[in-house]
Amino acid sequence: MTIALTPVISLIAGVLILVQPKLLNYIVAVYLIIVGLVGIFGVSSYSFTA
Repeated sequence: MTIALTPVISLIAGVLILVQPKLLNYIVAVYLIIVGLVGIFGVSSYSFTA
């Protein structure tokens, strides 16, 4: 079974935003930084095998 990382991150971020709406700015900033770094270094996808 392979689990994609992006949906898991999105789910966790969504729950955190519902619990603590002030986290929205930080979650969006971290997400954008990660997407930017992945784009720069050319890593196409991460997946974990469980």
